Amino acid sequence: MIKVAPSILSADFANVGQAVKQMEEYGADYIHCDVMDGMFVPNITFGFPMIRDLKKYTSLPMDVHLMITEPERYVERFCEAGADLVTVHAESTPHVHRAIQMIRNCGKKPGVVLNPSTPLEQIEYVLDDVDMVLLMSVNPGYGAQKFIPQVLKKIEKLRSLIDQSGREIEIEVDGGVNEHTAREIVAAGANVLVAGNAVFTAKDPAAMIKLLKQA
Repeated sequence: MIKVAPSILSADFANVGQAVKQMEEYGADYIHCDVMDGMFVPNITFGFPMIRDLKKYTSLPMDVHLMITEPERYVERFCEAGADLVTVHAESTPHVHRAIQMIRNCGKKPGVVLNPSTPLEQIEYVLDDVDMVLLMSVNPGYGAQKFIPQVLKKIEKLRSLIDQSGREIEIEVDGGVNEHTAREIVAAGANVLVAGNAVFTAKDPAAMIKLLKQA
């Protein structure tokens, strides 16, 4: 089953609560929240209060993607704010395993993220501890970037590793996902599509979500 996680980074921040509510009505599976600190990536977005308040507008799982330095400092607070799934970058801390354990201990689902140029070998030792691997298909920090096609081989390799492990680990892809790239991404082995610009700028967001799921 292909899942779609609209990224609120592309929403109108003056009406983001209503946008989240609409995404659930339109058939989304997750609400993807890109948290940026201006250090790990060259942009600043939002923090705990936004997650807490958006939780009031939807029953969908909050998929919180932490693009922040040393996420272990804050994962517990994001869990308390309402995150259901928290993903941390392998590049953001030397203590990624500790961060994953902290998320799990909060009763939430942990995931690990890799930038486009980071090899899969960096996360093999934590693969048994996560529920999701998020592969960035753009360099993180901004929305509306073009998909990096070299990531397709990385998705295929990750799918093979997961299948060999016998575990049910979701593969999420974030960056440049649209109706044109989704088919290749899914064919490579991913099952969760983060779509920001493609959904929020569509004339018919519900139809776009349905189209992505049919990839």
